[in-house]
Amino acid sequence: MTDSMKTTSKSANILLLIGILFIALNLRPAIAGVGPLVDDIKLATGLSNAMLGLLTTLPLIAFGVISMLTPLFTNRFGIGKTLFGAMILLIIGILIRYIEGNFFLYFGTLLFGISIAFGNVLLPGITKRNFSKNSGLVTSLYSAVMAVGASLAAGVSVPLTHIKGVGWRESLVVWALLAFIAAIIWFPQVNRLKRPPIKNDFIKAMKSLTKSRLAWQVAIFMGLQSLTFYVILAWLPAILISRGFEADYAGWMLSLSQATGILASLIVPIIAGRRKDQRSIVWVLILMEIIGIIGLMLPQFGGVAIWVSLIGFVLGGSFGLSLLFIVLRSHNTASATELSGMAQSIGYIIAATGPFIFASIFDFTGSWVYALMLLLVVSVLKLFSGLYIGKPGEV
Repeated sequence: MTDSMKTTSKSANILLLIGILFIALNLRPAIAGVGPLVDDIKLATGLSNAMLGLLTTLPLIAFGVISMLTPLFTNRFGIGKTLFGAMILLIIGILIRYIEGNFFLYFGTLLFGISIAFGNVLLPGITKRNFSKNSGLVTSLYSAVMAVGASLAAGVSVPLTHIKGVGWRESLVVWALLAFIAAIIWFPQVNRLKRPPIKNDFIKAMKSLTKSRLAWQVAIFMGLQSLTFYVILAWLPAILISRGFEADYAGWMLSLSQATGILASLIVPIIAGRRKDQRSIVWVLILMEIIGIIGLMLPQFGGVAIWVSLIGFVLGGSFGLSLLFIVLRSHNTASATELSGMAQSIGYIIAATGPFIFASIFDFTGSWVYALMLLLVVSVLKLFSGLYIGKPGEV
């Protein structure tokens, strides 16, 4: 390869990486902005806690359905066009939520949930295809940027409503601008990332994966960590507000949890990517998570910022680790996309039950302590799953 060709290839990959990061930046704000505004939404719409939980659950259902089907879209349109279309759909979904009426609130949420599902599934596949030698670093970068997006949305959603003329609907719709910027930056990849020369047999690939215990454990780990993440995303502010804290403070605590997740998203995949065995990392993360949840269950001990930071760090780290597992446990780009589709489809179906069950436990018992016990059980289950897939191997 000539020097000019190497330079062109390097420049193209830098542009691709920038596009990946902007896509990643848009995969959480539309969902993360809901939690801090839950009281405003409840007051304006009259929705119950369980129905409000559905605003977080609905995108997860979309993740579960669309993730498995994503390889069909990439076989037909290619990764570049599929992700560009996803950004356009994200913009439309966010804007629809601005229309008054609970139907449009839920319909817009469903649409952007579908769009985010494509991004969730395809980023590991692109990493395997274009950055296989630096998979740990690239995974850490885009998973950290995803955490940045969630932290940003969680932190500014309530302050935005303090601006004259801005209500909770306007606060939710502002993220369409960020998606528009991502679509523009991603556009050069539409023709660069074309359809694969050889289309995989989708049905055959899925049947093969469903027979793999390792693939199922990757999916379960993905699902359990996502369940806890979206429960915290949806209900942490409500928990703190019920204990007498101001809505602004509750929103910033959610933002803090996402911010510490950024740090873990940067650190954990890089460390894990340098090792053949990741079981020790799984042990450390789960023990930290259990400590954080117990601390949050016992408000008399105080230290909310400490427990929130611990939980956020673990969720950021375990999410980055779950994405890295998809890359490490697959043998090529197509395999990574298929495993990502299966893992995120099954995983998000598991995760979709979390916010609704969590809220229902609170509605039934009137206590957040009982609801938080659910997260302790999830942590233990995640430990067993993580220890299995932490061992070297490929699907």
